[in-house]
Amino acid sequence: MSARLAGNVAIVSGGLRGIGRAITERFVGEGAHVVLTDLDSEDSDVVAELRAAHGDKVTYARADVTSEDDWQTLRDMVAGRHGRLDILVNNAGTDLTGAVETIAMEDWRRIMAINVDGVFLGCKTFTPMLAETGARRKGGASIVNVSSIMGIVGYGEVSAYNASKGAVRLFTKGLAIEFATKGMPIRANSLHPGFVRTPLLAAGFKRWVESGAAESEQDLIDAMDAQTPVGRMAEPDEIAGPALFLASEDASYMTGAELVIDGGWTAQ
Repeated sequence: MSARLAGNVAIVSGGLRGIGRAITERFVGEGAHVVLTDLDSEDSDVVAELRAAHGDKVTYARADVTSEDDWQTLRDMVAGRHGRLDILVNNAGTDLTGAVETIAMEDWRRIMAINVDGVFLGCKTFTPMLAETGARRKGGASIVNVSSIMGIVGYGEVSAYNASKGAVRLFTKGLAIEFATKGMPIRANSLHPGFVRTPLLAAGFKRWVESGAAESEQDLIDAMDAQTPVGRMAEPDEIAGPALFLASEDASYMTGAELVIDGGWTAQ
């Protein structure tokens, strides 16, 4: 069986760790060249590790997803080196917890800038290139915007995160309709992971413990496992497979959809 992304060029934002890293490695394994972005320096250990593992199948570009200039620089680089873009995965994100009355305006603006503006800017910048490539690809080029189950249901003291991920969900649907009604060959779908063992989640659990909301990080892990019908949180790799599906021509008739991977959490 041939690799599902053979010859494709993909961008994965926030691609050095967690879900983004798992998606990058899955795409490379399926034949894609992945341009991944993050905030680490070009000479960081994690970048060197990825290059050692995947050679010229990956390109790293340091980019701040909240900066339109950085997105435009990335576009120029991708156009110059590859002349095409088949897949855009807007994965970079951050979290914010706390009672609404305690949330500082600067923190609210930061989560919206990263989680919402970053997705908007990625789509805005690369739509022309995706449309050009999509004309030569079954079902068109693919945008995969990483939202969350928290973009579908509410959860106590994560209202800002709920708002940001809910925005990603509906922005994606709006894009899908816009592209389809204009006859533009781009599909746009959102991915909605549940609780996943990532560095971002671990950092969030640590903050909860420090705030006195739990006695230990293990208590929080046990609680999340217990609340999930399948009895455990996901590993990043288990989110990469669904991302691959949405990115590939196997999903050629899917646009404006939300794909939930949560171990049954939202089915309760």
